[in-house]
Amino acid sequence: MMMTGSETADRLLDAIVTHVPFDGWSDAALRAGLADTGLGAADLAAAFPRGAVDAAILYHRRGDAALQGRLAQADMGALRIRDRVARAVRTRIEIAADREVVRRGVALFALPHLAPEGARLTWSTADTIWTALGDPSDDLNWYTKRVILSGVYSSTVLFWLGDKSPGDEATWAFLDRRIDDVMQFERIKAAANRNPLFKTLFAGPLWLAGQVRAPSDAARDTLPGRWTPPASGAPGPATGPASEPGA
Repeated sequence: MMMTGSETADRLLDAIVTHVPFDGWSDAALRAGLADTGLGAADLAAAFPRGAVDAAILYHRRGDAALQGRLAQADMGALRIRDRVARAVRTRIEIAADREVVRRGVALFALPHLAPEGARLTWSTADTIWTALGDPSDDLNWYTKRVILSGVYSSTVLFWLGDKSPGDEATWAFLDRRIDDVMQFERIKAAANRNPLFKTLFAGPLWLAGQVRAPSDAARDTLPGRWTPPASGAPGPATGPASEPGA
């Protein structure tokens, strides 16, 4: 039976990832993975038009998809929202598992021309988490929640890459501290919003912020955080100024 384009990409990626710790997300890793599968160069070009960049993106997207599936099955109804977020971030990092593969991805998307691509991946992970947790916001908070969580996730991944503590205990403690910092900020913001003087002084900016609405479901597909692999034989996204990841 002939494989679909996505099945071919998944098969290639499984083989490529085993070489990434040694060769990075590079043409060398792609060639070695291709040799392991027995597929042809045309299959590799169709699956990953931009080569290692598209392979690394698919690796990250696959992790997000796995996270979405786990969160859909998790029973977190009794947990506070900060604990739900912490568990989601921890689960996403545990899905990545291989530090060296992630480290190589971070290095790839730290390149100046790929940094915006990496930022889109981080945003997409934050969006996956908030959407899976049932985030009800439809205003400016829709954006600020994802911006803040992107920072928490990125910094936690970087800490995890250097963590040598048993069971990554230091990483999870770091994650808890970061989320506590965010929650403290939210408490301060809520108190300010209840202050009559604050409302008077910032009536204009507050009104303007209140006009912002989260994008519709259809419009979300056009946001920078959304990416789907190109159809077999179709050209990939244009290379250019386009950071994390790899996780």
